[in-house]
Amino acid sequence: MPALRSSLALRTIELFDGLSDSRLEQLAQACTWHAVGARQPLLLRSAEAGSLQAETEVFFIVSGSVRVAVYSAGGRQVTFRDHGAGALFGDLAAIDAGPRSADVHSLEPSVVASLGRTGFMALLRDEPLVAERMLRRLAALVRQLSDRVVELSTLPVSERLRAELLRLAQEAGVTDNIARLEPAPLHAPLASRISTNREQVTRELAVLTRAGLLRKEAGAWVVTDVERLARQVSGARA
Repeated sequence: MPALRSSLALRTIELFDGLSDSRLEQLAQACTWHAVGARQPLLLRSAEAGSLQAETEVFFIVSGSVRVAVYSAGGRQVTFRDHGAGALFGDLAAIDAGPRSADVHSLEPSVVASLGRTGFMALLRDEPLVAERMLRRLAALVRQLSDRVVELSTLPVSERLRAELLRLAQEAGVTDNIARLEPAPLHAPLASRISTNREQVTRELAVLTRAGLLRKEAGAWVVTDVERLARQVSGARA
């Protein structure tokens, strides 16, 4: 993987935007690089001390995508979020040296670079802009998780699904009040995100389609009126 061990590969990482070529080259040399296939474990909460998954590296996604989830003792999956190229994961354990809080698996063939805790903490100390971005990332994570706790505690499945679709629409980008979710989210992962079953998600998606809020196209879903969806979510939370 020599071609990827360069500052050019790390320029895709949002956290590093604005860093000089020389600084990125230093980071590229300090990183360990991994090419993984689809559906491969990258981090495991249950990993034994001393294994790759138990170490406190931060991982940067150069290409591909991953899913962050936890599994109950009975095997039930609860999905937190999916990350694509440019994102990072594993930062919480690197910051506090604590155990991993979730499992991370690749969704497709991916290339990731990992930086050890010592190097990551030095980066935060030396680069104030990077440290500020990390603070904003953590604040956004707390807000997102707070919203999800309220939703799971107070809202019925139909409203939880609307809230999740609104998040996905905002992440995908809204143009002229329309958002295109491509590839179309699968029903089972959606169900695990909102703590329900696939059949219920299928029924509620059909309701939204009949209401004209959602349109299915080849390989994608189109949210046809993001503002209307946002009003419904806001009203349910009030």
